[in-house]
Amino acid sequence: MNQQLDYSHIQQAATLIAPMVRRTTVLVSLKLNEALGAHVWLKCEHLQHTHAFKYRGACHALLQLTEAERSQGVVTVSSGNHGAALAAAGQQLKIPVRVGIAENASSVKRANMERYGAELIPIAPGMAAREAFIEQQRPMGRVIIPPYDHPHIIAGQGTAAHELLLEQPQLDCLIAPLGGGGLLSGTAIAAKAMGVPKVYGVEPELAADGQASFRTGKRQPAMPPLSICDGLLTSLGDHTFPLIQQHVDDILLVSDAEALAAQQLIFRLTEQLIEPSSATVIAAIQRYPKLFKDQRIGVIISGGNCLPLES
Repeated sequence: MNQQLDYSHIQQAATLIAPMVRRTTVLVSLKLNEALGAHVWLKCEHLQHTHAFKYRGACHALLQLTEAERSQGVVTVSSGNHGAALAAAGQQLKIPVRVGIAENASSVKRANMERYGAELIPIAPGMAAREAFIEQQRPMGRVIIPPYDHPHIIAGQGTAAHELLLEQPQLDCLIAPLGGGGLLSGTAIAAKAMGVPKVYGVEPELAADGQASFRTGKRQPAMPPLSICDGLLTSLGDHTFPLIQQHVDDILLVSDAEALAAQQLIFRLTEQLIEPSSATVIAAIQRYPKLFKDQRIGVIISGGNCLPLES
């Protein structure tokens, strides 16, 4: 896939991965609509296999491998959701998976990766350690499957928005969380191809490199990994950044406190347990009422790998 990534690649990815992925629920809650002052459709990727949208991109990337590449196995770095997705897809396709995982990674996400047979290699937190781990792995012969910055990953992640828009095409905007940009760039390509007027990414204030990159036009490094939104603590990539520049209308920020409050709101009104990274999109609707009041909004709920909420 060397040519410019477009909607046709997402459509092809949807067909290819259909036997492996769940077509997740699109949830509407009248109580949530009332609380948010908008009409919201939740694409529930926390109900996907491995409880995150990452399974889509992982399946799509692994299905591209030759038999020789499959036998060698693959390697990646992950805060949890990508590693678990790759391990689960690898288990289905008989492909060994090695994951460099931060020493402070969520116990829930670590257990999820182990459940699917991933070989876990502890590394220090942060982008520098991730990049160093990948460089160490290059000579070992395994195919490197990055968490977000690859056309096959991006096309796979875009299938969530593709499914949402087939079910509910009449939207004023579509919102997705922003970490490395695989989900947002795939979402934005699908949304703009289907005529959605506005696409927004949302990231934590403590990891605002995406907004800084978007507004300055120059890719900024990741900030220190301090936010509770552990799935969004990576910088934009060589593939994702230009796609976001081309197809996304703005990047919005929310605080960790707002994300946690939105997580609680979703659980209270819909009984859905989502992780703080996912809840950022709901927090954004609450924080920016001038943008979203009375709008028809599609939202990608990216994952639900977290501890149960205290009552």
